[in-house]
Amino acid sequence: MLGNYLYLGFILITAIVGYLVKSLSKSGAAATVLVGVSVLLGFELAGLLLLGVFFASSSFWSKFKASKKKHVEEKLQKGDARDWQQVLANGGIAAIASCIHFFTPSELSLFVFIVSIAAANSDTWASEIGVLSKQRPFYILHLRSVERGTSGAVSLLGSTAAVLGAGLIAVFAVVLFGLPWHPWLLLAVLFGFLGNLFDTLLGALIQARFRCRKCGLETEKTVHCGESTGLIKGCRWFNNDVINASAIALASICALLSFKMFNS
Repeated sequence: MLGNYLYLGFILITAIVGYLVKSLSKSGAAATVLVGVSVLLGFELAGLLLLGVFFASSSFWSKFKASKKKHVEEKLQKGDARDWQQVLANGGIAAIASCIHFFTPSELSLFVFIVSIAAANSDTWASEIGVLSKQRPFYILHLRSVERGTSGAVSLLGSTAAVLGAGLIAVFAVVLFGLPWHPWLLLAVLFGFLGNLFDTLLGALIQARFRCRKCGLETEKTVHCGESTGLIKGCRWFNNDVINASAIALASICALLSFKMFNS
C-alpha cells in the first residue's frame, strides 16, 4: 500500500515538473496524471517506468536545439508544451491497455501496451530529430523534396531516429518486465516503427493543412497572423493529434492481430 502512494507521488511530481519546465500545459499535466494512474493500476512500477522513459526522452528531444526548430514551429499546430489532447493522443492506447490488463491480465494486453508506447516514442523522435536534418526531407507520396516540418515527409535522419526511439522502449520493456529478448525486442521495434510509418502516411493523405490568408504560409494552424486560415488539403478535423492517435491505434491493432495469429 505504501508503495502505491509513493508511485502516485511520483506521477504527480512528474506532471508538476513537466509543467514547470514547459513540457506540459496545465491540461497536459492533468492528463498525464490520468494516464499515469491507469498505467500504475495495470502494470505497476514497471509500466510506470516505461512510460517515464517515453516522457523523459521525448521531452528531451523536444527541447534539444529548440532555437534551430523555430522556423518549423510556424507550420506546426502546437508548440512543445503538450496539452491534454496531445497527451491522450500519445498515451491513450497505453492507458486503455493498462485498464484491460488490470481486469484481465494477459501477454496480449502487455504487448499492445509496449507497442503503443514504442510507436509514440518512434514518431516523437522522428519528428523532433528529423527536422534537424541538413538534407531536405522527401514527401512520402511522390518522393520530391519538401520543406522541413511538412506532414508526410521523411528523411534518413528522421527514419533512423524513429527506429532508435522504438528500440529504446523495446529494450527497457524487455528489461523491466523480464521478457525474453526474442521475439519481444524485434516485434516491439517493428510495430513501434510501423506506428511512425502510419503517422507519415496519414499525414500525407488526410491530415488537414491550411494556408494563411495574410502571409501565404502553409501551416497546420487554424489561426495565423491573427486571422483564420483556409483549408487547402485533407480533412479539417484530422489534425495532428487525431493523426497521432490513429497511427498508434493502427500499430496496436496490427500488433494485436499478429499476436493472435502466431498464438492460435
